This record gives sequence, structure tokens and C-alpha cells, in this order.
Amino acid sequence: MKKCSVISMSLLVPALAVQAGTFHVAPNGRDSNRGTEDAPFRTIQHAADLAQPGDIITVHEGIYRERVNPPRGGTSEDNRITYQAAPGEKVVVTGSEMQKSWERVTNDTWRTTIPNSFFGKFNPYCDLIHGDWFGANGRRHHTGAVYLDGDWLTEAAHFENVLAPAGRSPLWFAMVDGVPVEAAEPEYLVKRFKPAANSTLIYAQFPGVNPNDKDVEINVRQTVFTPEKGGVHYLTLRGFDLRNGATPWAPPTAGQIGIVSAYWCKGWIIEDNQISYSTCCGIALGKYSDEWDNRAESAEGYVGTLTRALTNGWNRATVGGHIVRNNHIHHCEQTGVVGSLGCSFSTVTGNVIHDIHIRQLFGGAEMAGIKFHGAIDVEISRNHIYRCGDVSGIWLDWMAQGAHVTGNLLHDNTGGLGDIFLEMQHGPILVANNLLLSKRMSFALNSQGIAAVHNLITGPIQNMRSDTRATPYHRAHSTQLAGMHQDAAANDSGDHRLYNNLFVAPCSLHALDNSSLPCFAGGNVFTKGTQPSKFEADALLKPDFDPGVKLSQRADGWYLDFTLDPSWNAEQVRKLVTTELLGKARVPGCAFENADGSPLRIDTDYLGRKRNEQNPFPGPFEVVRGGHQILKVWPVGSTAISTGSGQ
Repeated sequence: MKKCSVISMSLLVPALAVQAGTFHVAPNGRDSNRGTEDAPFRTIQHAADLAQPGDIITVHEGIYRERVNPPRGGTSEDNRITYQAAPGEKVVVTGSEMQKSWERVTNDTWRTTIPNSFFGKFNPYCDLIHGDWFGANGRRHHTGAVYLDGDWLTEAAHFENVLAPAGRSPLWFAMVDGVPVEAAEPEYLVKRFKPAANSTLIYAQFPGVNPNDKDVEINVRQTVFTPEKGGVHYLTLRGFDLRNGATPWAPPTAGQIGIVSAYWCKGWIIEDNQISYSTCCGIALGKYSDEWDNRAESAEGYVGTLTRALTNGWNRATVGGHIVRNNHIHHCEQTGVVGSLGCSFSTVTGNVIHDIHIRQLFGGAEMAGIKFHGAIDVEISRNHIYRCGDVSGIWLDWMAQGAHVTGNLLHDNTGGLGDIFLEMQHGPILVANNLLLSKRMSFALNSQGIAAVHNLITGPIQNMRSDTRATPYHRAHSTQLAGMHQDAAANDSGDHRLYNNLFVAPCSLHALDNSSLPCFAGGNVFTKGTQPSKFEADALLKPDFDPGVKLSQRADGWYLDFTLDPSWNAEQVRKLVTTELLGKARVPGCAFENADGSPLRIDTDYLGRKRNEQNPFPGPFEVVRGGHQILKVWPVGSTAISTGSGQ
């Protein structure tokens, strides 16, 4: 017994020696140190192993090649564990390792041989991307990657491609001893270039450079900051550069892993980080893993996932309630932020999300800047989302009851379902004060109960029907099921509210005319090339007025150049959008209101200015005077406005 007692005390010595509640980590540290600023630890993981609720881990400038597995979290919002980069210092935590031993093969192609033991239990070069709703496009995809000076190369579909002269997008291809390559690969090439025993052989194109003289890295770790188990609550992650994760495909029916993963946890704050170069997902606010992972690809399968999650603690007290704010998320090939069920009651605000699914090597049904299932009472506000490929900028899929999508700037999203896609929703969902500027598609609906108010919409609107899936709805502000809704013939679209929006060509609301449920509209302005729906009783039509909307980037941010007519307020008196005006969504019977149940009032505009409550101006901006406008729309601040003279 004495021996056990001595060992326990010795383990406590480092924690007792540190100034209360503070640990420091630095590249010149040692894990045998005390963890003070002048005697820091070497690894973030060692600090994580010691940290207790209320502690702060400060990480100093440098590159940390490790996967952080936080073993515990805090106990409340006010008693959390904080991981932070030292103020003003660049701290990189990466899932990749440097690789210098390259030898030239032919043309621009080089190769390197790595012992399989180097990867431990996880080798991303034999880890196939797969799962529910994944589309391989007729080829294999691996979670591994090769990076040259921080940017990634493209995985070749076939071995012979990487041996050819490099094109615009340099390629890589890997073979792992003991893992069969595709039958389509030429046998003579495979035999000639196969890896040695117990090794991984990576071929890569480096046009015009010697990779041994450059920063070349390869993926080694699946994730960068993820607990191995759920229930690690109340963590703050602040100020890091987190990158290069060999992340798996993250469907809503499986455990979801990103570079950062709040893995079935509650109350995380993820803020002021740069998160980039994820094979699949950047931030995951998702569900746990179980025996049904990637075995439930159907509406019925997801209902089973939901039923099990309710048994496993899907409720406000146990999971969700995260804050994801002011992060820069880019170069992720599935999603910037993903979440199935575990995203509920969260706030996603102030983030820049771009270059998501732009290579489009694989496909499927889960790609977006933000992709959520079960986004109950989620706030998605003041984000800048652009250059997202298929499917959408923001995609809320099933059970976003009570969600608010407000004040976001979306543009140049090339996916077929545009800036915002709302699928199988029953409402109430608020979409307000957004700039939806993508020309291919601004707004796609496969839902009921949506309120779109005070938006600037410049692209087409799609209203889909013929969907007979049975989908759940909930009690107000709760995960508790209230019922399942299904139309035996076709999804009964409609029950939408459209108030005080500004529509610009090629947008048209004729798509809503085929709704089987009534829609409600008023106070909208239709400029040159746009058309109202049949539900618009008092549309303000301006067939000769061209607002000339143009978004441009300058050194200090993004500016919107357009023209408005101040007489629009004189010609029509509009109502302030409130809970009373919007009423209740038909299927759940719930009101459009705030997450705390208080009444809703859209009394500020995109820039945060107060609206004229007696007669608010149409669109996202409360215009004091009309004519030519040049507004700074990202980032938004007190000096954001520059108003020109009249027309």
C-alpha cells in the first residue's frame, strides 16, 4: 500500500509545482519539466493529461506534430479547460510529418519509401474514404495527402497517371505492402514499382523542384484535436493553426471526425483558429460511433440513428450548445463544419469558410460549407461563405427546427443547390438579413415552414417536391419527438413566409407557385428580370430598375456596390417582421421565435443598424438615403458604410 501511495504522489508533483491553473507548452520544453513559463512542457498532450477543470494550457510559438486527445473537460461554462495559443504567437498543430528522402523516378515524378511502422496503427495511404451517401466516382480515394510548401497535391486515379509529365495539378499515388491495388492498374507497372516488404511507397510529382530542398509533408494522423470518447465537455480551443488531417467521410449516420471534433460533447468554444487542409471535414460537432456506423444509408436508417441517439442522451443538458466563432476554415473536401445531432443548440458565427469541396474528386450527399442534421435552435450568423462546390454553402438537412440563419454573406458557391439548401424541414426556420449572391442558385427548398425576410437574393430559387420520406418534428426548443410527418403522394411543400426581401435577376419566385400548401408574402421588391409568386398580394414591381449588384474584394475587405431607390418606402408601407406576423409553422405548430422562447423582432439590419419599425426598408440594409451605395460587407464594423450620391 505504501508503494502505491508514493507513486500517486509523484504523479501529482508536476501539477502541484505549477502556478495554480496554468500550464505552458513550448518547442524547447520537456515533458519532465514543471510546465511553468520558464520550464514548459514539450507536448500539448502532456499538458492535456494533467489539466483539470479551470486550468489554462498556453502553447507557445512553433510547430507541434501531434494529435491531442483531451481526456477530460470542464464542469460548467465558468469552470472549463482552455487550450490557447500564446497571444501574438503563431502555433501550428498538424497531422502531417516532414518527408525528405525522395528519389527521382522519371519526368517530374519522385518517390519515397516509408516503413509501415512509422504510421503505427493508422496508415492513411491504405485508409479508403467510404461510408453512407459517399460517391467514389468510379475510383479509390484515400485519407492520405502529400503537401508541397503547405498546399496539397491531388491523388491520382491510376498509378500510370503519376508517372506521366505533370499537368496543372501535380499528382501523388501510394502503394502499401500487403494491400492490393486496383485490378485496373497495369500488372507490369505494379510489379516493377511495388513497395518493399512492410513499407509504404509514395510517388509524387514535383514539377521543376527537388522535393528534398522543399517543405514536403505527408499525412500521418487522422485528426488533430479530438477526444477518443464522448462526454468531454466545456473545452475552449483558441488561436491555433490546425491543419493537415487524414479525416474520414462524415455522414450523419456515423461518428463524425474533423481536424477538430467535439465528439458527442457539450459546451465547447472553438474560436479564432485557422483550420485547413482536411481530407474531409474541418470542424465536427457530431455524433458518437456505434455498430451502425455507415450501415444506415436510408431515411429509415437515419430515423433509427435518431432513435438510438435519444436513448443515448441527445438532449440540451447532455450534448451540443457549442460556440464556433471567428475561425478561418478552408480547403476541406467534404465540409467546413459538419454536425449530426451533436450540433444542436449551437452558435456558428463570424467565421470565414471557403474553398470547400472545390477539387470534387469524390461526390455524395454531404458536402457544404456548413452541413448540419438536427440543428435544433442553432444560430448560423454573420459568416462569410464562398467558393463551395457541390452541394451548397449552408445545408440544413432534417430537424433544424428553430434554427436562425441571419446576416451571412454567401457568394461564388457553385454547387447545384446554391447558397442555402433546406432539406426536409418542417419549420419554423428563420432566414433573415442575408446576402445571397451566388448566380447558379441562391436558395433551394425541399421543406415547409421557412421564413425568408429582409434578404438580398440574386440567384434562382428552387422549390422541390416529390419526396415521400417520413421525417421527424419536435416539441418547441427540444429534441423530444412530437411526431413524424409524411405525405404519401409528395412532400407537401409550402407554408413559407417571404417578407421585405429584395430580389435581383435572375431570381424568380415562380418556383413557389407549385407549392401545395399556401405561402405568405408581402413587402418584397422585384427589380428588373425578377417575378413574384402567385402568393404575393402587393408586390412592388420595378421591371425597369437594375440595382447593378457587384461584390468586389479590396485590401481591407469585401464591398458591395449597388443602387437603391428611396421611393420604395414611399410607395409601400411594410410591417416590421415579428413573431406575431410570422405566426406558426403548420406541421409542428410552433411559433417563429428566439431560442429562449422570447418573441422575435427583426429590428436591425445586416450592418447592425436599427430599422424603421414603422416602415422598414426592403432588403438587408436599412437605407437612410437612396441612390448609389458602396457598403463594406465583410468584415462588418462601425466604419463599414460608404454611401454615394443619388442615381
